[in-house]
Amino acid sequence: MLGWGFPPNVSGGLDTHVGELFDGMRARGLDVELVLPAEYAPRDREGIVAVPTGDGDIITRVGRMSSTFAERAADADLIHTHDWFGYGPGSRAASNADVEWVTTFHSLSNDRNVDPPKREVETERRLVERADHLIAVSQLTADEVRRQYGGDCRVIYNGFSECETTGRDYKAELGIDGKMLFFVGRHTDQKGISHLVYALDKLRRDDVTLVMGGSGHLTDQLKRFAELLGVDDRIEWVGYVPEEELGDYYASADLFVSPSLAEPFGITITEALSAGTRVVATESGVNEVLPDDCVVEVDPDSESIAAGIERGLDLEGTPEYEPITWAEVVDETVGFYEEILGDGSQEASGS
Repeated sequence: MLGWGFPPNVSGGLDTHVGELFDGMRARGLDVELVLPAEYAPRDREGIVAVPTGDGDIITRVGRMSSTFAERAADADLIHTHDWFGYGPGSRAASNADVEWVTTFHSLSNDRNVDPPKREVETERRLVERADHLIAVSQLTADEVRRQYGGDCRVIYNGFSECETTGRDYKAELGIDGKMLFFVGRHTDQKGISHLVYALDKLRRDDVTLVMGGSGHLTDQLKRFAELLGVDDRIEWVGYVPEEELGDYYASADLFVSPSLAEPFGITITEALSAGTRVVATESGVNEVLPDDCVVEVDPDSESIAAGIERGLDLEGTPEYEPITWAEVVDETVGFYEEILGDGSQEASGS
């Protein structure tokens, strides 16, 4: 398997997914190796092959893992890459060895970018055409892979992430007397945060404070936008939220709001629900496997988000749902491997 980060050195849901798959498969006795950049790889972990990737852009750095990945694949029955950056190493390994190539799409370039880089888009197209088997983390993502590139994916949903809570009350600590909304994530175009800021101006109630977690290249622009709208006094910018504090931020909020323009799965939604907090969110993959009353689904525009916030604040009780465990994700993935490799669960268990 090829990855990029590994818990706790993660930059997003893909890294968490890879870490859970690797640990889960090793626990089941599968002979699985994971090739990672040495910069993010845990030390002294059996089965992890760390490759120094040095300086340069991500394409250059991924390229430095290709030869090692191809060499390790020579004795494998199956290789598994993730997203567009796996194309180069996967293609080289598949050319040099008699292996089945599986790749998982966690998101597409147009999910991450308003104007997707042509190189990424073309790489995704080649990946769909070249890989033997495709997985998507939601039906939403599978439909996009089919629409854009004509590929058919097996849907294996992400596991639900959970957050620990300690009872710390951030609403009280921040001096919020009314309702508390919470957002956490990278401040990028994809996250649709400007629509959420604008929604504050359109709420019919004035007892709402938005606690804004995270940061990014749009932070200063978003702060200026809030000032121009006259809602800056209703936003608390708390910046980076450490993992050990995240659960209490979710639990302190009356609603978690996810205004993303594209959310192939939505791990923050599962984190909020694990803390007992209801969610207002735009379309996401995780909505497909949740009861309707867990998430107030809205469109990625300020009017719809404002209306959704007001509906969400009127709801009572704690949302109830059945989480998908990472053990189930591992079971489904291993089952897919066994289908690919033919009769043999025995063969798969040793590959």
